[in-house]
Amino acid sequence: MKYYFLLLCCALMSCSQNKQLSEAHQKSADSHSFSRPSEALVKHLDLNLQVDFDNKVLTGKASWTIDNLSDADSIVFDTRGLEIKRVSLSDTTKEAEYAIGPEDNLLGKALKIKINKDTDRVTIWYSTSPDAAAVQWLNPQQTAGKQHPFLFTQSQAILARTWLPCQDSPGIRFTYNATVSVPKELLPIMSAENPVEKNELGIYQFAQPKAIPSYLMALAVGDLEFKAIDNRTGVYAEPVSLKAAAWEFDDMGKMVNSAEKLYGPYQWGRYDVVVLPPSFPFGGMENPMLTFVTPTVIAGDRSLVSLIAHELAHSWSGNLVTNATWNDFWLNEGFTVYFERRIVEDVYGKEEAKMQEVLGHEALKETMTHLGHSHEDTRLHLELAGRDPDEGMTDIAYEKGYFFLRALEEAVGREKMDAFLKEYFTKHSFQSLTTEQFVGYLDQSLLKGDEALAAKVNVEEWLYKPGTPVGMPVAVSKQFSFIDSVVIAWKKEVKPKGLKKSLTSANEQLYLIKRLPQNLSAGDMTKIDQEFGFTSSGNAELNAAWFLHAIRKQYHVADPAIERFLTKVGRRKFIIPLYTEMAKTAEGKRWAKKVYKQARPNYHSVSYNTIDDLLSD
Repeated sequence: MKYYFLLLCCALMSCSQNKQLSEAHQKSADSHSFSRPSEALVKHLDLNLQVDFDNKVLTGKASWTIDNLSDADSIVFDTRGLEIKRVSLSDTTKEAEYAIGPEDNLLGKALKIKINKDTDRVTIWYSTSPDAAAVQWLNPQQTAGKQHPFLFTQSQAILARTWLPCQDSPGIRFTYNATVSVPKELLPIMSAENPVEKNELGIYQFAQPKAIPSYLMALAVGDLEFKAIDNRTGVYAEPVSLKAAAWEFDDMGKMVNSAEKLYGPYQWGRYDVVVLPPSFPFGGMENPMLTFVTPTVIAGDRSLVSLIAHELAHSWSGNLVTNATWNDFWLNEGFTVYFERRIVEDVYGKEEAKMQEVLGHEALKETMTHLGHSHEDTRLHLELAGRDPDEGMTDIAYEKGYFFLRALEEAVGREKMDAFLKEYFTKHSFQSLTTEQFVGYLDQSLLKGDEALAAKVNVEEWLYKPGTPVGMPVAVSKQFSFIDSVVIAWKKEVKPKGLKKSLTSANEQLYLIKRLPQNLSAGDMTKIDQEFGFTSSGNAELNAAWFLHAIRKQYHVADPAIERFLTKVGRRKFIIPLYTEMAKTAEGKRWAKKVYKQARPNYHSVSYNTIDDLLSD
């Protein structure tokens, strides 16, 4: 009797959650999805995939458990570039009726499947296109080990639909199981419970028991090995990179402990990281249980591991509590940057966190200047309908979002702020929120009708107005103030000799590069390079910042290093500014095109699509 009672409770809870989700979607229609979740909604996925490296396709079936909320006669999925082979309903093999809508250049095509009020399962047999935007197929020469091919996916923001027929909206969550077949010399891993070693059959089972949105679906396949850091953290990498990666990320366990101390239990079981080949277009991607990271964070001195703190923080802000639409992207990233810097402060000290805050503020100012302070995209809450959501993934969401939360902290005090955030994550676990819903919760739980406090915080200006709000918290670092004084003295003559002994950290050196006078001569660049070795540095952050100056000042000593960097590294944050700077002159654009011709095959589509436009005649 107890068993049946529990089943009834679970069924009622599921119905209640789906009703809440349906109501939320009615209030916040996602303009980037064809799906109609208020009518029929996915709940669970059973995925079966075969990975074909020869033809560069994924083939299989997606079997969706659905909830027909309104006795609808159809359910709608998002697809882009998929070949739909057949569809069936429930547990039958009888083919179902379906229609594929007209193509939208951005959104792809709607897949509309006819159902009845009792339909609880839809199975779709399909295959991907070799040029699916989410999937990057690498030949052995494009990997670290040079022996085996590699595959990885990048689903954010709306690219999951290019390798999986799904309701591709961040406001729709589902659990999943998967069976993936690969060549036996390779290991597949997913945003799920993962194997740690290869088997002879090349067939692997995965389970993700926690509900996630489609943009967190992830798959990587390659010659991967695993090394544990502690009992719940570890690293996957190609064998040639594994030792260095495990050393670099040795503090992962400390970071998880710090995060839990701040804002409550880690709810995903394990927290592992996979180091991808250099073409990965982002610093990291917070796929649940398995963060995907760029090898550019492996600097050999643990100077760039705050990126791991950032991706870990997404396990709360983003993965646990998710932006309902891409207009609300700041809810994912602003909260995560705030959380990241609190972890960094706890593990590495206040000055380290302060330095990162100052660097973040500098990045925000650059973005504001680039866009223009009155540009609508400098608002936190965006209007991205009809546009690629990637256009909203700027430092505005990250850094302006961070400073909004810092302003809240200054207004109410850290103790109240921490209690508010801990409660926020707890009460909204495994839910998706709009900006408006967050504002309602903020009013109810933190501001509590205090008009003076509300006026001081000025939520309306922060969230819905462009530009820099009044009352932006001041970011100050003692060590950076020393660097400022050095650079001021350099306005007469650049004398860097001996300075490396004082500026030992990567953050200090990065700040110095960003503060270099605009009137540097080639001789000045030589002196600085002789002191710090920026051109030959193994730190990708320093390389990218220094190379910008080298291009501007025609410091041709760095040209070969710039070309090697651009052909090896695919991280958008680094390569887009370099190509942009090169393209500012006719000679530079010719050089950029020459380098790009060689480098483009190593880039992901989210990188080369931007550069194609940038370098077009």
